[in-house]
Amino acid sequence: MSGHSRWANIKHRKAKSDAKRGRLFTKLVREIMVAAKLGGGDVSSNPRLRTAVEKAKAENLPADNIEKAVKKGAGELDGVHYEEGVYEGYGPGGVAVLVNYLTDNKNRTVPEIRRVFTKFGGRPSESGSVIWIFDKKGIFTFDINSAGEERLMEAALAAGAEDVRQNKEDGVFEVYSDPADFHRVKTHFDSAGMKYAHAAIGMMPKSTVRVTGGEAQKLLKFMEELEDLDDVQDVHSNFDIPAEEMEKVA
Repeated sequence: MSGHSRWANIKHRKAKSDAKRGRLFTKLVREIMVAAKLGGGDVSSNPRLRTAVEKAKAENLPADNIEKAVKKGAGELDGVHYEEGVYEGYGPGGVAVLVNYLTDNKNRTVPEIRRVFTKFGGRPSESGSVIWIFDKKGIFTFDINSAGEERLMEAALAAGAEDVRQNKEDGVFEVYSDPADFHRVKTHFDSAGMKYAHAAIGMMPKSTVRVTGGEAQKLLKFMEELEDLDDVQDVHSNFDIPAEEMEKVA
């Protein structure tokens, strides 16, 4: 996860602009709709929907928008039907890239993603050729200065987390869980008053690729342009970029 905590923080700061905020809200609504369509509109029995709603609330998406999105996805209201997919490839610096998208027109979305790869010298790859580099995990990050290591270790163990790592370069503790245990771990942290900076189910790379200098700047612009596409929900990569390089784009 080296470098990814910093990238998540930078994205959060950038998301405060009106344009990016509106784009984020659109992505949140789509994820809620798809989650409700696949697993029903009851958050208590639909883990994906619960995750989507919690994320939307954390980003201050209005409650009315959340409710309408759930009803549209569950078929209680008319709405657009979205298809989800994964685009795999390699970006600047030879890093592996997974692009998760939700679209009502795959024939529009896939060429848009391919165009960004081509623009930055990346290349698409066959299905399954990149995804094996990642493991799906529940991921929590805690600021090193605000979370006591011993207390965090005890809480993580009691919650059923798999691992706790100290990432000194990013200034965080990282806690990992099985995706199926994400909500149990999150609830335990919340009940214990443990304040995490970030909590999500994501793709953790098994190995990373160090990228520096101009190639690092090119890579981050590539990542940002992918994430700015309306139909793209998440972009995962196995890059490892030094803190000073990362902050140049903040």
